[in-house]
Amino acid sequence: MSQTELQKVAQAAWRIRRYALQMGEVQGQGYIGQALGYADVLAVAFAHTMSFRPQEPEWEGRDRFLLSHGHYAIAYYAALIEAGIIPQEELETYGADESRLPMSGMATYTPGMEISGGSLGQGLSIAVGMALGLRQKNNPAWVINSMSDGELDEGSTWEAAMSAAHHGLGNLINLVDINRQQADGNSLKILGFEPLQDKWASFGWYVQRVNGNDLAAVIAAFDNATQHPGDRPRVILCDTLMGKGVPFLEARDKNHFIRVDADEWQKALAVLDASQP
Repeated sequence: MSQTELQKVAQAAWRIRRYALQMGEVQGQGYIGQALGYADVLAVAFAHTMSFRPQEPEWEGRDRFLLSHGHYAIAYYAALIEAGIIPQEELETYGADESRLPMSGMATYTPGMEISGGSLGQGLSIAVGMALGLRQKNNPAWVINSMSDGELDEGSTWEAAMSAAHHGLGNLINLVDINRQQADGNSLKILGFEPLQDKWASFGWYVQRVNGNDLAAVIAAFDNATQHPGDRPRVILCDTLMGKGVPFLEARDKNHFIRVDADEWQKALAVLDASQP
C-alpha cells in the first residue's frame, strides 16, 4: 500500500467524521460516538475496497454494503456523502420530515442503503441470502455486512454464520464493530462474547481482528479478505474507540448515546479540523 493511498483514505475518514458531526449538530443529537469510532472502517470500505457507481447506486455490478446496525445511519450517510452517492448539501436535512436521511437506516428512503437496519441481528441473515443470490447469477460482487458487537447477543447472528460457512459463501465479508457499548451498558458485561476469534473460526470463517482505528491495519485486513483464496466467508473484527478523533468525546462516559451540549458541536469540529490529515 502506497503512502498516497493511505493519505487518500485518511482524508476520507476525516471528512466522514466531519460530515457526521455536522449532521449531529443539525438535530442536536445522534449516535455520534459510533460514527467517530467507525469512520476509519467506512473510509476503507468506500474509498479503498468497494466497487460502485455514485450516479447509479443500484448498478447490478456494485458491491453491497448492508448496515445491519441501523442506528449507525449517521455514520453511513457521512460515508455515502463522501462517496458522492448523496449530495453534501443534504446533510442539513438529517432527521427532518421528508428527508432522505432519517435517523435510522431505511432502504426505501436513501440511495445506497441496501436494507432497513435497526432490528438488530438481521443483517447477516439477509447478507447470506444476498450472497447466495449473487452466486446463483454468477455476479462477482462482494456482500459486506456491518454489525455491532451487541448483535453478537442475537441467536440469528450465529445461525447466519453457520449457514454462510455451510454454503461456502466466499463472496461474503462480515464486519463487527467492537466498541464494547450497547444500550444497556458494556457489551462484555451484558453477555460475554470472548474469545471472539476462536468462535468465528469454529464456525468455519476466515477471521481477522484489527485495531479498527489503525487505517493501515484496516486496509490490510480488507485486502486480505478480498484476496483470501477458497470459499470460506470472511469476518473482520474491528476494535474501535467511540468518539475517536475528538479527545473530549473519547474520554466521555458513553452509554451508547453520547450527550453533546449545544456549544460542543463547534468545539468538536474545531478539534477535528486541527487534526486534518
